[in-house]
Formats: sequence, C-alpha cells, structure tokens
Amino acid sequence: MRIILLLLALCLHAQHHHPMHGMYGPYPMNRDATGTSWMPSSTHMPDIHILSDEWFVMIHGFLMAIYDDQGGPYGDDKFFSENMFMATAQKDYGMGTLGLRSMISLEPATVGCNGYPLLLQSGETCNGKKPLINRQHPHDFLMELAGVYTLRFSRESSFFAYFGYPGEPALGPPAYIHRFSAFYNPEAPITHHWLDSTHIVFGVGTLGFVYNWFKIDASIFTGREPNQHRWGFDKPRFDSYSARISINPTPNIAAQISYGYLKSPEQLEPNVNIGRATASISYNKAWACNNWQVTAAWGQNRNHPGHNLNGALLESAIEISKKHVFFGRGEYVEKDDLSPLKVAKVGKIDLGYIYEFNPIGCTLWGLGAVGSASFFKGTDLSYMVFFRIDLASN
Repeated sequence: MRIILLLLALCLHAQHHHPMHGMYGPYPMNRDATGTSWMPSSTHMPDIHILSDEWFVMIHGFLMAIYDDQGGPYGDDKFFSENMFMATAQKDYGMGTLGLRSMISLEPATVGCNGYPLLLQSGETCNGKKPLINRQHPHDFLMELAGVYTLRFSRESSFFAYFGYPGEPALGPPAYIHRFSAFYNPEAPITHHWLDSTHIVFGVGTLGFVYNWFKIDASIFTGREPNQHRWGFDKPRFDSYSARISINPTPNIAAQISYGYLKSPEQLEPNVNIGRATASISYNKAWACNNWQVTAAWGQNRNHPGHNLNGALLESAIEISKKHVFFGRGEYVEKDDLSPLKVAKVGKIDLGYIYEFNPIGCTLWGLGAVGSASFFKGTDLSYMVFFRIDLASN
C-alpha cells in the first residue's frame, strides 16, 4: 500500500516538460542514457519527471516476475525477479550544472548469487571458486552512485566531470537495461561481456567535452568486475582506462566507437587482461504514442594472454500505442569458456511480445513472453513468460 501511495504522489507532482538541456551539455535531455553514454534524442523511455525548487528529477524503474525454462542438456528452469530503480537530479548554477545519479537493484535477493538460467551466457562468479556458465549473474544492489559537474561554454559546447562509486566508464553503447531496443527483453544479451559489462564498476572518473552533436570522453576506472558479494562496495583500483567518441547527427541516430584496457576483469582469471574495442549505432523513430528502435553493435575482446574474440548483436523493439510491444534480438559470439581450450562460435535468436495496460497511476503493466533458439552443438529452444511493471508518466 505504501508503494501505491508513493506512486500516486509522484503522479500528482510529475511534470511533462523537459528542461532545455541534458546533464552533460546543451542538448535535449532525452539523449542521456546510462553513465555518460548517449542514445537517440527522439527515444521515448518510460519514466517520471518532477520539477521542484529548481531541481529537475527523473525517476525510472521496472519490476519483472519471470518464469524461465532453458532447454537442452545445459538448460534449467527458475522463477525469479529482475528489477531496477534509477533516479537522477540536476540543477543549474549560472553556466554550470550539478548532477546526481543513482541506481539500485534488489536482484541479489530476487535472483540470487547463482543467477538465472541463460544458455550460452558466461561471466563472473557466484561463490568466488566457479564461473557462472549458461547463467546470467544478478546485478549488484548498488549499480550507480555518481556525481557530475558540467560547465557550459556556449549554446553548443560544454565540459563535464563525472565520478562514480560505483559508476560506468566511457566504454561501449548504453547498457542493455537502458537501450530501448533491449529494454523490454528479459534476457540479457550473450554479448554483454563484449559490449557493456562495465556498466557497474567500483570506482570511475570521466572527463568529457561536448560540441553540439559530438562528444568525446575518457575514463580511468577499476577493471575488476563486481565480485560475488552483491550487497556492498568492492575495492576501487583505478587500474584501467577507456576513451569513446559519440555522435548524434540527427535526433534519430546515436553512434559510438570506443576502446578500453581492462586490468584483470575476471576474478577467477586474475592474470588475464582485456583490450576491448566496441562500435554501435542506434536508429530511433517516434511518432504519436509509438516508438521503434534498432541497434547494431560489435565488440572485440583481446585477451592477454589468450584469444581475440568477437561478438555482434542486432536487436529491435517497437511499442505501439502503449499497448503492444514486439521485440527481438540476434547475436553471434566467439567464446573460449564454453569448451575447454577451444573457441566456440555460438549464436542466438529470440523473439518476444508484451501486452501493456495501465491500471494504477504512473505505472505501466505488461504480460509477455519471449522464445529463443540457441546454436551450439545443435539447436536448443527456451522460453520465458513474465509480468512487468514500469514507472511511467501518463
């Protein structure tokens, strides 16, 4: 009941107009995604906006109850919940802007350290002794706690400084949980550790420059991915670095290229460092109450010592009249942790649908399902059915 009353109160105070600029410069606020990344400015994400005492607050979040049945000899089934709650706030001081960012998840409790079954997924650990294979790890409770200061030089240019503990460095596209093309899909991409696995790192500092539709930013950060203790803080190391160039030449397009050096990212392979290169482009089209987005992305992990491994992704989602969502994804990845001493070339295709309705205040509810085919030593079929609640202004 308290949650319902809180949502109703937020609806009463929600503002449906945006400020004149984003957190990192003089551009439309809808361009801001996770960390310091950009998405197309025309993107319509479900969220709630509040304007109070010159602070502009954005609240964004979802909760999913999921039944997961992964087929084949390596599959399993599980009932669990994916969830995320994000809040940002910004306030102008003359030509400067102070920004605050936070994101949490209850997945350490609702998913558990052993993650959820997901064929062909790999990365991180549950107990500090064995890797998670064919399972997706939960997010940490603390996903982002960050501060930003931006100095605007003109109507087109700005300089910004970002510090997060935890936070997200300038590497890769926006994290999949905030890309509209992936937002409604309960399955994490199996290219996650090729593109955006650094969206939670414990210690990151970023400096960046924006000119109109161009942005360049660079980071120093902790290369080690979060450990199995998902409720607390990990040790900051600031032993890795990255740089990224982003362009948004039109409101409907966002593209980036980036490179990062990750010092000892995997806890169970402490002597392996990774050089990661990524490139991505998203196209978004919004009209009336509809939104369609497609994203193509490529990433390469150069393991030192080890193999050079490529991953590619094509995903899309379309929301029609806030009633129907269709989504899908295709992936190809080269992995060396599924078959001992070998590089396995694997692929996956999934297709899904959600029916949405709006029974209470500033929430959007949905019932959905997704089916997938995984290609590795044959073809295995899997599915998830789920109930979803998003925070969304009417």
